[in-house]
Amino acid sequence: MSADGNWKITINTPMGAQEVNASITTSGDTFTGKTTGRMGDQDISGKVDGDKLVWSSAITSPMPMTLEFEATVSGDSLSGNVKLGAFGNASLSGVRV
Repeated sequence: MSADGNWKITINTPMGAQEVNASITTSGDTFTGKTTGRMGDQDISGKVDGDKLVWSSAITSPMPMTLEFEATVSGDSLSGNVKLGAFGNASLSGVRV
């Protein structure tokens, strides 16, 4: 299933649910896109492996860390996990909008 399109993603962090909007464009085994949320806008890029997307994102707020994302697309929804540096993991879910 293609991940191309616009997504509303919810990340269930220890600080509460964080929502971001993402636009994703795949090309073979890679993708590019942009996320927009409360913490600002960020360009993203990553790998595509079948229905799985993998990418990382450096943030500075509430503290500097690199978030590592892994999500599986199933139709118009996605689900997965985010590694929150030293703070463990958080689940994520999303719907195509």
